[in-house]
Formats: sequence, structure tokens, C-alpha cells
Amino acid sequence: MKFDLDRSLEVLERTPRTLSTLLEGLSTEWLSRDEGPDTFSPRDVVGHLLHGEETDWVPRIQIILEEGTARAFTPFDRFGFREKYRGQPLSALLERFAGRRERNLAYVKSLNLDASNLSKEGRHPELGRVTLRQLLATWTVHDLAHLRQIARVMAKQYREEVGPWERYFRVLQELPQS
Repeated sequence: MKFDLDRSLEVLERTPRTLSTLLEGLSTEWLSRDEGPDTFSPRDVVGHLLHGEETDWVPRIQIILEEGTARAFTPFDRFGFREKYRGQPLSALLERFAGRRERNLAYVKSLNLDASNLSKEGRHPELGRVTLRQLLATWTVHDLAHLRQIARVMAKQYREEVGPWERYFRVLQELPQS
């Protein structure tokens, strides 16, 4: 599928509701387990997404539109959420994420982006030149990847419990992505 902003917005708008529906009210056992060192639990994923919403996506959009490649993006600390949101209840993180996402998407829509804007370039600190189109597509894939990650981490909690059926579920064999 070729990038289409409206198609991306369909996904980005649904992520907060999807997370709330899946995670709100679950026990700590479901929310706090991860896949080992430097991996995320479902609760961590919410914190990570919120941190990105507050510090990454929109600032990078603004850099591309206002400064182009003259200034590299600020590197994103993928674990920066841990200290920032320590001790906050999941319900508060989900609510904060939903509000910030709504404001960020309203901002994106207000830009009335066209093909020319989407082709503008910025400079990623590791990847070099990237376009606004690529950044927005990445935002969408980032959401989907983390939704998949949550499902995988949760499914693995019953890995031993499914007995011989384990061989039918690829999700139970998948390794965490670094």
C-alpha cells in the first residue's frame, strides 16, 4: 500500500481506544511481565508510546517543516518513560496518551499536508535524510508494531499452559525485537 495520510490517521486515531480496551482493568500479572532485559511489558509500551507522543513525533514534524535538514532530530530515548511515569497508574497513562494523541493528530490535520510537504526532508541522527511521508508512515507502523508486541508478550504468559498446542502458535515462538 502506498502512503496515504488519511489511511494512517485511521490507525493512529484508533490506537488509544485499542490500548484502553485491551489493557484497562487487567491484573498486574498481565500488565507487568516482559520478555527479558531491555524489553517492554504491556504497561511499558503505554509509557513508551506516551513518551513518544510528548517528545518525538510532532517535534520531528516541526523540524522537517521549519528547518528541513539544517538541524538533526533530537535522539529519542526509548526508555525515557521509565523514570518519567514511574508509579503512575495505567489508567492515568492511557488517559494522558489519548489526550495527547488527539491533540497531535489535530495538529497534523491542521497542516493540510500535500505531496510537496510530504516530500520535505529532515535529518535523523542515525538514518540521515528522511521525508515527512516516511516519518508519518513510521509513526503508523510504530503503533501497529507495539500493539503486536503487547499481544505477543501477553500470549507468552500462557506458553507453558497451552501444552502441545504451543506448536500451532507462531506468536509463542517469536523473539523480542531489539
